[in-house]
Amino acid sequence: MITKNKRNANPWALLPIAVFLFLYLGNGIYFEYINPIKGQMGFYVVSVVLAFSISLAVAFAQNRKYSFEDKIHICAMGVADDNIITMLFIFILAGAFSGIASAAGGATSTANMLLNVIPNNFEVPGLFFIACLISMAMGTSVGSITVLVPIAVAIAANGSSSLALYVGAVIGGSMFGDNLSFISDTTIAATKTQGVAMKDKFKTNIKIALPAATITFFILVIYSFMNKSNLAGNFKFNIWQALPYFIVLLLSIIGMNVFVVLSIGILLFGLVGVLTGSLNYVIALSSIGNGISNMFETMIVTILVASVTALIRNNGGFDAILNFIKKRAKSKIGGMFGISFLTAFMDIATANNTVAIVVSAPIAKEIGEEYGVESTKVASLLDVSSCIMQGIIPYGAQLLVASSIAKIPSFYFIPYLIYPFVLIIFVIFSIIFDGKKFRNTTQIKQSRHNQILDTDM
Repeated sequence: MITKNKRNANPWALLPIAVFLFLYLGNGIYFEYINPIKGQMGFYVVSVVLAFSISLAVAFAQNRKYSFEDKIHICAMGVADDNIITMLFIFILAGAFSGIASAAGGATSTANMLLNVIPNNFEVPGLFFIACLISMAMGTSVGSITVLVPIAVAIAANGSSSLALYVGAVIGGSMFGDNLSFISDTTIAATKTQGVAMKDKFKTNIKIALPAATITFFILVIYSFMNKSNLAGNFKFNIWQALPYFIVLLLSIIGMNVFVVLSIGILLFGLVGVLTGSLNYVIALSSIGNGISNMFETMIVTILVASVTALIRNNGGFDAILNFIKKRAKSKIGGMFGISFLTAFMDIATANNTVAIVVSAPIAKEIGEEYGVESTKVASLLDVSSCIMQGIIPYGAQLLVASSIAKIPSFYFIPYLIYPFVLIIFVIFSIIFDGKKFRNTTQIKQSRHNQILDTDM
């Protein structure tokens, strides 16, 4: 049996993360840019599943005071986390929804309808704007990506811009809404762990996220002006095949649970597909099955990441990170940068922004109290830092789901993830500004205190 002993900080426990990065990113970069293989995508040479499997083997080889059975139990407890199980169920529904929507002609009809409505050459900023609204309403970036990426793929097939750009715009917009939504699990985790009201965290977050989203939108508009689209003419669509998408979007906007929304979408596309003749009983079942199968790799990666993370945490890897942050945060600005770095690294390690927040929250709260960082600011930094990294890492659920639907490696999206990179800049600005404001306020209070002392004398 595993006994609950106090864990000692152990930097070597982080070795599995280094092994994964070396195997997946190292080989991917080498075979994509340094020594490319003809007809082979560099980031498909080493599967993300293989890389994480080897990483898990390394984690199992560490810490001999636990038996193999003990380590299996630790992994099982990590996989059994509520957030992990929820994600796995969403992946199943997301795969089913994507499969039947595509087979029913929903993605193509919806894309063609939008092409007839959105001004020519503004498809990319239009997709970003729609993704911002939908993800904020749904409270889940994965759900939003599942709904919108098939549309982005269909639009890109008719245009001249890169498919990765269209999908990158959707991913960025989806992360914007996930970060701000009142029903997002990241918002709930960040506010509950710091004991602050959601509306107060929202007010702090919106000052960072909205300017970043606005600049991203204008960057995409400028890009659209500089790269004229070849889209022309009228695009044929079937309003009935497109209708389920708009019903799903409407249900998302009113805040309905993502499980219910996706389930209704699956049923509606099945019904519409049969009525319009694009589906029959056999095709409907096979398309749902194929859609779920396309999510298998994503689900396996999620299970592997949860297992590796549980072992790293148990072996003292996370404690080593916490100690590193505490030793180097010497001021309020340093404390805020420490909270952001801590949360971002935890997201790199766990590939789950909610889990990263939950793991980081106790030490973030301690840092906040020690360096005078307001609880709302701590909650905001936890949420926004985790969403930044989650929207960038190629093995996170968001990019993996988009990759499964778009049929291109997740690493290819990274150069087109404009919003997360712009958001990093605004987080840095907000930390420096808040730190200086705190310093000026402290100086004013000290000056007034000295004046009172001089008057008394």
